[in-house]
Amino acid sequence: MQAEQSTAPPVRDPAGFAVFYQQQFDTVLGFVTRRTDSPHLAADLTADIFLAALEQADTYDARRGAPVAWLYGISRNVLAAHFRGSAREQRAAARIAGRRLLDDQDVSAIEGRIDAARDARQLAAQHAALSEPLRAVLDLVALDGLSVREAAQALGISAATARVRLHRARKALQRVDTLTTASLYAVSEARS
Repeated sequence: MQAEQSTAPPVRDPAGFAVFYQQQFDTVLGFVTRRTDSPHLAADLTADIFLAALEQADTYDARRGAPVAWLYGISRNVLAAHFRGSAREQRAAARIAGRRLLDDQDVSAIEGRIDAARDARQLAAQHAALSEPLRAVLDLVALDGLSVREAAQALGISAATARVRLHRARKALQRVDTLTTASLYAVSEARS
């Protein structure tokens, strides 16, 4: 669900920004929770996004789009920076900590999880296989509920470019869905 559109641009004064914060909080939190599974991390990232928005309030230009699109652009940048930092941290920890061996029970639990999530993994793999520009537009429109024009504003591209990218992303996922459905049908026919 998309938050109501703010008619006023975000401002640096605490009272004015508080109104903007209240209007956009659910939108930003929804954006973050669709990209992380930790409630504490979601709260931290949401706070970081609004802090960045407050610090960058003077960069908002109403001629370039709605405040929510500007805020989505900031949100994408904050999350990208966080995940880049997390990846570096994990690589460093792996080099220092070494590896723990898995026992048979660990392996069985992992196999059970893999089997239970096969379809989701296939779709996620196809989503990940999309180029970043296609994936970015698809996520903003399909997951975050932005219009194509708003997604274009958040990404800093034209609406026509966003429409083309969205079309290409959907076509790529349709081909995968068709192949997956055909494979599942063939397996069910073989079992009967």
